[in-house]
Amino acid sequence: MKRSITPTLTERVMREEDFIVSMTDIKGRLTYGNRIFIEFSGYSEAELIGTQHNIIRHPDMPRGVFKLLWDKIQAGDECFAYVKNMSKDGSFYWVFANVTPTFDTDGKITGYLSVRRKPRISGIQVVTGLYAAMLEEEKKAGAANAIAASTKLLVDVLNEKGLSYDELILAI
Repeated sequence: MKRSITPTLTERVMREEDFIVSMTDIKGRLTYGNRIFIEFSGYSEAELIGTQHNIIRHPDMPRGVFKLLWDKIQAGDECFAYVKNMSKDGSFYWVFANVTPTFDTDGKITGYLSVRRKPRISGIQVVTGLYAAMLEEEKKAGAANAIAASTKLLVDVLNEKGLSYDELILAI
């Protein structure tokens, strides 16, 4: 179901003791969300379970970041990221996310677990500029080439700094 939510400039700030936890199946459909996830998303548990996790995707998030995240977790690796999410009422909240695959006893990926906590202000400041530049590249490239364009910009920035994505995210 497509939802039309207008983003607002109202920010919700996570508390130091908060941990947002959610789980999805291999297709990214929510199978679990803890009470903090429900609180910050603004959706009820019934509205969340079975929907795509991107129900909380903020339009300020470049598609290239999510491609990188999905590539890593589908390969069986964990991923760290600063993510700007959008609540049901259009407000936003930043998180520092750790997303990791879950496995069955045969080592097959069965879904994904995401744990988010309050991000560092310094990290938000760094990624805000980077994400804005990535979004600009996506707009210039057009829908068909958007992800490739923003991913290239991200890779170029990482190469210039001599860092992997995880090294950058964990350092800021």
